[in-house]
Amino acid sequence: MPKLPVLCQILPALETGGVERGTVDMAVAAAEAGFHSIVISSGGPMVRELARGGAAHIQLPVDTKNPLAMRRNVERIAAALREHQVDIVHARSRAPAWSARAAARLTGSHFMTTFHGTYNLDFPGKKTYNAIMTKGERVIAISNFIRDHILATYRVDPSVIRVIPRGVDLDIFAPDAVSQERVIMLAQRWRLPEDRPIITLPARLTRWKGQLLLLRALKILGRTDFRVLLVGDAQGRASYVEEIERTAARIGLDGVVQVTGPAPDMAATYMLSDVVVSASTDPEAFGRVVAEAQAMGRPVIAPAHGAAPEQITEDNTGWLFQPDDAESLARALEQALSMSREQRAAYAERAMINARTRFSKTVMCTRTLDVYRELLEAGPPARIP
Repeated sequence: MPKLPVLCQILPALETGGVERGTVDMAVAAAEAGFHSIVISSGGPMVRELARGGAAHIQLPVDTKNPLAMRRNVERIAAALREHQVDIVHARSRAPAWSARAAARLTGSHFMTTFHGTYNLDFPGKKTYNAIMTKGERVIAISNFIRDHILATYRVDPSVIRVIPRGVDLDIFAPDAVSQERVIMLAQRWRLPEDRPIITLPARLTRWKGQLLLLRALKILGRTDFRVLLVGDAQGRASYVEEIERTAARIGLDGVVQVTGPAPDMAATYMLSDVVVSASTDPEAFGRVVAEAQAMGRPVIAPAHGAAPEQITEDNTGWLFQPDDAESLARALEQALSMSREQRAAYAERAMINARTRFSKTVMCTRTLDVYRELLEAGPPARIP
């Protein structure tokens, strides 16, 4: 019997998050495609999804950033690679990538990475630390914005980069998949009015996600005939939540702006929204909110930086506003809120087609599997750079 190709993805932990979700999705897709699929992490609640999807998990302390512990991890990872005869090591985070590349060198496995963000350069040596994510035989960039950042910041052969956007699970984020009962339950939980449009900003409650920018735009808009939902986890930032609430009260939006906390049902949250806003003041490496909202057929507004312009065609599948510009955001909100029923229906169809054909989980997994096969067909790796 020929040996199955063996894939090993490695990341710090399997907690909730975009990187983690993409890892699990790829692990399951690889298993379904005939790979022996393994994930190395320090563990987390998403481990159980691997077992259900036919993938294996190896628990190692790869969440450490301690240099000595990272060095000790090299032989631990190498032992796992040898035991399972791993063909491809796919690193998804910087600290474990350093250990994984050294282990791949020891075992003759292919080594590749996914570059998930711009990674800050705020102290000496950080650029060198970040550069590990450019050292794969193949480097997946999650947007053209990230590809351009890699090429502008690091010394990389452009031919090794493959742009593969993150994927939306269309079994979850599809209007037909969300029952009216789920939407009603969520509306009742948040005590939403039935006769007012709902504007939703889904994001962690942290300053760069732009909640205060949205409040400034609402003041300029000069209307209060809607409810605004700031949906996301504050992650302990109680002072920022208080600042949001004080600001809303000061500008006459007390009772209009509602901080909900994390959404128990994100698909239903999009479904009850009339307008979805991404207002990040820093560029998003991808920004799943835009693609998810489009998949649900919701009007979506996002800043014209980062990867948002790759997902939105202005006034066709959404609206782009000038970054950190409250007046520009207010104009986009007015346009979105002023659409007729016919315009909303036409918009929804275009947006859903855009998300389904370009940003689905299936497209992401298929294109990533193509990269794996590309490496396997190249034969044994040359010395890993």
